[in-house]
Amino acid sequence: MLALTMLPEGNAMAQTPIIIKFSHVVANDTPKGKAALRFKELAEKATKGRVKVEIYPNSTLYKDKEELEALQLGAVQMLAPSLAKFAPLGVKEFEVFDLPYIFPSLAVVYRVTQGQIGKNLFSKLESKGITGLAYWDNGFKVMSANRPLHMPADFKGLKMRIQSSKVLDLQMRALGANPQVLGFSEVYQALQTGAVDGTENPPSNLYTQKMYEVQKDITLSNHGYLGYAVIVNKKFWDGLPWDIRSALTQAMEEATQYANKIAQQENDAGLAGIKKTGKTTIYRLTDKETAAWRAALLPVRTQMEGRIGKDLIDAVNRESAALGYK
Repeated sequence: MLALTMLPEGNAMAQTPIIIKFSHVVANDTPKGKAALRFKELAEKATKGRVKVEIYPNSTLYKDKEELEALQLGAVQMLAPSLAKFAPLGVKEFEVFDLPYIFPSLAVVYRVTQGQIGKNLFSKLESKGITGLAYWDNGFKVMSANRPLHMPADFKGLKMRIQSSKVLDLQMRALGANPQVLGFSEVYQALQTGAVDGTENPPSNLYTQKMYEVQKDITLSNHGYLGYAVIVNKKFWDGLPWDIRSALTQAMEEATQYANKIAQQENDAGLAGIKKTGKTTIYRLTDKETAAWRAALLPVRTQMEGRIGKDLIDAVNRESAALGYK
């Protein structure tokens, strides 16, 4: 796993750099894409060239369904999958992040990801050969389709693309839609051909993937959160020299601060960019409509208690209450 070779060069010793292949499924100009590039810059500088980070965006190396297996096998060293991706590995607790309306603000998200709950979730990945390094933010999701989505009844019969998540499946069914699991790289074509009618994403993803070209309506529902976990192959990480690992940890901390700072800015810019095209109508829910969405979706929490864990859901709710949210 550790590509470190010592070569004699007179009295000096030269070393080939340690290669970190960092694969992800979104564009370079998204929050995750920009944060990955920032990590590359910081890591190579901090290790004085002893580490080379190779970034593979837009599923150029591995698609959604392939990347975690590739990481476990050591074919790639680093990923930043969305938090919904861990349930198929058997770590269903990560689906707590998919629950609709469980996070009333990013401040609550950070209390969870940067506190003990986040650490406990990462510890569950160790037995899978994965080490969790950081949580990266991409903000709250909006809904898109080719018809206005103002009330839950408007979803009836729509084929809505989701990530592979039991929570998201149940969410769409609660709205009366038919959930369709698709890899991120397949979504644009599926929307274009009508294989699916709509999707949920933060605005930055809708904009950078040009999904607005094939979606007439966007609803600013902010019904769910989308975040990522930056993870590495455990064997690779544990095998790094301590000073290299320390430098990479510091680089990751700085990249994470950058990622979480730009996420909202990028989503705002994405929404502005979509609006500027004039191709998509952007609608903000009224208080009455939001209440109807919440009423339709809140039962998903209770239905998922057995899968995710009532104690975990309660712990997240306590973090929310600590900041004054009911």
